[in-house]
Amino acid sequence: MLKKYILIFFLLTISLNAGTINIAVAANVSYAIDELKKEFNKQNPNTKVRVTLGSSGKLTAQITHQAPYDLFMSANMKYPEALYKNNIAISKPIVYAKGSLAFLSSKKQEFSKGLKLLEDKSIRKISIANPKTAPYGIASMEALKNANIYKNIKSKLVFGESISQTVAYSLSATDIGLIAKSSLYSPKMSNFKENINWKEVDSSLYTPINQGIVILKNAKDNKEVKAFYDFMLSPNAKKILQTYGYLVP
Repeated sequence: MLKKYILIFFLLTISLNAGTINIAVAANVSYAIDELKKEFNKQNPNTKVRVTLGSSGKLTAQITHQAPYDLFMSANMKYPEALYKNNIAISKPIVYAKGSLAFLSSKKQEFSKGLKLLEDKSIRKISIANPKTAPYGIASMEALKNANIYKNIKSKLVFGESISQTVAYSLSATDIGLIAKSSLYSPKMSNFKENINWKEVDSSLYTPINQGIVILKNAKDNKEVKAFYDFMLSPNAKKILQTYGYLVP
């Protein structure tokens, strides 16, 4: 009986010591985050990682208005740099991954045309992420303008509030979309084939998407948050990110 009580006390002690960290994560990382959490918990089994997904712009607005996040993984460097400048982030922004754009369609497409494909009459609606809140939307607009087709296709554009919503629109509400390449590595996307349903967008048409990570002031001196931050910059995390189509620094 004594051993039983000792075991219960031990388990309760572990439970009380187990921390929960709250991280705000750009929607494009939603496909990789579960595997990243799983790998992190191999070395940190008592830390619960609670994830809130959204567009980087909206997450930044929440953080600015004192949402209780400990760490922010943005889809670009603009937002974490602003938080650091305003003393809301306490670590200098660092690039943890580099994202890229891809076309996606539920139908077979002639991707050899590149972005000129979007001018075809058969393409009536095109989904992209909202450039006001999503860095992948900014990159999409830059690519369309650099390809000199924006004026011809702007009436076709349908905006998703995040890259996740843009992926959904690409497969249902529109004929094609410009999405984060990382989205294509979700198991749910395995039916869609390269050069048939998707293809990477010419990277020379847009500025590389450097994705930044920062620790927020809520997590000052929080060792568990620092452990997750260090993990995201580790070879193990980078290996996982590479399997989801990211380039890593």
